Amino acid sequence: MASSDLEQLCSHINEKIGHIKKTLSLRNCGQEPTLKTILNKIGDEIIVVNELLNKLELEIQFQEQTNSSLKELYESLEEDYKDVEHLKENIPPHLPQVTVTKNFVNVADVDPEEPVKVEEPAPTKKPPKEQRTIKEMLFITSDEFNGIPAYMKSRLTYCQINDVIKEINKAVVSKYKILYQPKKSMNSVTRNLYHRFIDEETKDTKGHYFIVEADIKEFTALKVDKRFHVILNILRHCRRLSEVRGGGLTRYVIT
Repeated sequence: MASSDLEQLCSHINEKIGHIKKTLSLRNCGQEPTLKTILNKIGDEIIVVNELLNKLELEIQFQEQTNSSLKELYESLEEDYKDVEHLKENIPPHLPQVTVTKNFVNVADVDPEEPVKVEEPAPTKKPPKEQRTIKEMLFITSDEFNGIPAYMKSRLTYCQINDVIKEINKAVVSKYKILYQPKKSMNSVTRNLYHRFIDEETKDTKGHYFIVEADIKEFTALKVDKRFHVILNILRHCRRLSEVRGGGLTRYVIT
């Protein structure tokens, strides 16, 4: 055996002996009363630190979920802002302009013995014919969202539910604008939709605003899938809508 190999072997054996001595030394420390108390305190501190790490991990998960929700809210608000800017930049020119006129009377120029002439206001125009108001579904509040059972909302967020409400309202408004439209101004497509809407009405839906799945597909980009029906179940739980069934059709009534 070469001298270098012998030296490596001796070094390895000495290293193992050193580890054994350290282990025995630590074992003996655990038996001494004074050191045993310190070791117990260290053990308790390790448990506390472990609990803090667990809480920190849960807090990080909560913050990640909150950050995701805030990101979705930001994107939704950004879309609304773009819509508002678009409306602001595209105000119809036929809308009447609001003008403010101020009439001031100089007290020094008024003769106290001369009566002040007061101009009679111009006769007001006849008010326009009252327009029908289409009932829309109210958005879910944060308190209502927090009150939804976890098994029901699963991974759905506050913004996702209200986005669906926004689309449902879009379908309701589009449908009832057609129903309130004069028949003479309807084209063939609108007239066919009008007759379908009338055929779908029942005595239970009379006086109420409702839509069916065909209206969702007609007027929105929503997918009528499992996720959509989960959200409908949440909206029933929050008393935003009710169902009227009949004739193989489910009618979603705005409450």
